[in-house]
Amino acid sequence: MQIEMKEHAVGEPEHIAISKSTGIKIDWADGHHSDYGLAYLRDECPCASCTGAHGTEPQKTSYSNPGPFPMFKPALKMNSVEPVGQYAVRIYWNDGHSSGIYSFDHLRQICPCGECRAAVEK
Repeated sequence: MQIEMKEHAVGEPEHIAISKSTGIKIDWADGHHSDYGLAYLRDECPCASCTGAHGTEPQKTSYSNPGPFPMFKPALKMNSVEPVGQYAVRIYWNDGHSSGIYSFDHLRQICPCGECRAAVEK
């Protein structure tokens, strides 16, 4: 699945490629490229439940780091992805979760590339 963005500002997606079994790749209008794996995207869900935004205990997942004795879980995949306006995508996960709306700002902020990780650590 691919989503083409019509008008875009610097820092906005120019092209989005979605693979339900591997993740999302974004080419940004400013020339940057981001590649998000499934586990990373699920662990970085921005919904209120996962982040504890309503004063509740965050319900973060640990797909990226299952630990030394992980319990069996079916392989993570996206059942579907849909655009939300011109500013985000919603992912429907096979673990039943679907309340996270991944804004393009959020996706850019969590870009896992070395350049972006280094900038965050400064």
